[in-house]
Amino acid sequence: MSDTERATLGGGCFWCLEAPMKELVGVESVTSGYAGGHVENPTYEEVCEGTTGHAEVIQVEFDPEKISFAELLEVFFAIHDPTTEDRQGPDVGSQYRSAVFYHTEAQRETVESLIDEMNESGVYDDDIVTEVAPLDTFYEAEEYHQDYYEKNPDQPYCAVQIPPKLEKVREKFEGKVRGVN
Repeated sequence: MSDTERATLGGGCFWCLEAPMKELVGVESVTSGYAGGHVENPTYEEVCEGTTGHAEVIQVEFDPEKISFAELLEVFFAIHDPTTEDRQGPDVGSQYRSAVFYHTEAQRETVESLIDEMNESGVYDDDIVTEVAPLDTFYEAEEYHQDYYEKNPDQPYCAVQIPPKLEKVREKFEGKVRGVN
């Protein structure tokens, strides 16, 4: 097995990012958590209050020989709206901001280059507002948040928000998706 790398991404509710990312070839694991705040060991309730400064994020462990960081970013930008500040669909607050917390200078350069490219080409009607910042500390979310959609597919929020994201990934990134029905 080759060495893996990590990516830490925020784009709304972590459940909505976790499920599609888990389908990608080369993704070894996806962990929901919190990053970008100023409170140590925040709880879900504290993060939801919007006072800790954290974003709900996922940390993706991936094999760069099977999927590159740039390819992960392409999926990330396809499954959320990076042009809305502190909002994704029904979720409003700084904890739902679009963010890439980079682990290396190479990741920073890749994400900044991709954002510039997307802004210049007009992929979105509005400019991308994704926060690009170094990862300080990643706090793993409570156990019940891990694999949430897998465990709770019929939960109303999940049943409405996640299937369209899964469908988009399966269609747009078909060659990078594990065998699914």
